[in-house]
Amino acid sequence: MSTSRPQSERRSVARGSLLGIEDLPVSEINKLLLLARKMNPAKARPLLRGKRVLLLFYEASTRTRTSFEVAAQALGAETSLVISSGSSIEKGESLLDTAYTLRAVGADAIVVRHLNAGAPHLMASYLDIPVINAGDGMHEHPTQALLDAYTILKHKKKLTGLQVTILGDIYHSRVARSEIHLLSKAGAKLTLCGPPELLPEMATTLVKGLRISRSCEEAVRGADVVMILRVQRERLAGLKVSLPDYVSRYQMTMARLRMAKPDALLMHPGPIIRGLELTWDVADCPQSVIVEEVHNGVPLRMAVLARALGKAA
Repeated sequence: MSTSRPQSERRSVARGSLLGIEDLPVSEINKLLLLARKMNPAKARPLLRGKRVLLLFYEASTRTRTSFEVAAQALGAETSLVISSGSSIEKGESLLDTAYTLRAVGADAIVVRHLNAGAPHLMASYLDIPVINAGDGMHEHPTQALLDAYTILKHKKKLTGLQVTILGDIYHSRVARSEIHLLSKAGAKLTLCGPPELLPEMATTLVKGLRISRSCEEAVRGADVVMILRVQRERLAGLKVSLPDYVSRYQMTMARLRMAKPDALLMHPGPIIRGLELTWDVADCPQSVIVEEVHNGVPLRMAVLARALGKAA
């Protein structure tokens, strides 16, 4: 089959692609979470020996990129990293032409992070190999939501009925969108908290049953899981949100965390900004599973890659 296809010729998305949580059936979510339990990064499984996984990152990344690379190699796959700096992307090559090039040199799957929402979907509609979304603009970050669900289930019996509070810059967060879709499908009860500039009322249209609170204390009270999102100083300035006011009203402190249930989990997808969205002691408290989230990203992404390349059995 030719790998050089006219850009006008779309095709069905390749089996094993993971483009988002919104359209992912609950059955597939559960299969991935169960498969992740079988994956041990410390004990290599050559399920993907002879396969090539290309990592195409248009945005900087530490956790996602590294964990995908470690996950692929733990399964015996070869990996190559392509970033915009120093590649033909820098010369103006289109997303699709870059995708065609990676397919032509032997990619069996492409993991892509892009600053524009929908970029992985566009690639997937023209390629005959699985495409995995590692974050696209303000749209979704499906593997982060999956690894967070996997992390929660390490500590809680089930997601159904859990009181989950998501706090911070929800409007700009692709992580928040994927988390909301996954947790709501699983039957968790969600409360979103933040100032109007970072959490408009229209957020409730994402899924049914979302609750918005402007009070950090109210949102956290009785929660089983408290998920903090990164807040960028420059974004606050652009929205004319006072940094001291944000810290005063929404920063997660130990006093506020104690309003949650005694066994509540404190989560953050990273990178964390100590002293802004949370205090130093909160980041390192016994309830924090922030480092565990990073660790769990590897077995979860091993599961995603195994599923992508038909080795999920």
